[in-house]
Amino acid sequence: MTHDRAVVLFGHGARDPAWAQPMERVRDTLRALAPELGVELAFLEFLAPTLDEAIDAQVARGARRIVIVPMFIARGGHLKNDLPKLVAAACERHPGCEIVQTLAVGEAEPVVAAMASYAWQCAIEGDG
Repeated sequence: MTHDRAVVLFGHGARDPAWAQPMERVRDTLRALAPELGVELAFLEFLAPTLDEAIDAQVARGARRIVIVPMFIARGGHLKNDLPKLVAAACERHPGCEIVQTLAVGEAEPVVAAMASYAWQCAIEGDG
């Protein structure tokens, strides 16, 4: 299936593949909510695909606008240094494609509110 818009959920990665299960759940939920989007996972290290592989796959499927959503709580070195370099290289490889990165998911106001609500619920009702 071709999509002109895509989202890549970008995570750090871990040696244990089970670490990616929450991201897989987000991917699957997003695919169900927005079947018109191409949705892919990508990882900085340890897991596949890499960000380059995920972007290249989406472009091959027809994406002309790709939004990279960092699945990190906050902007640390990887998001300040590594990710911008990876995005710049992808833009050079695909000059006809708009590739942008968003805030770390944990810095987005709706996510902050959801985390606070969850913490409050745990304090009131138990540990979730």
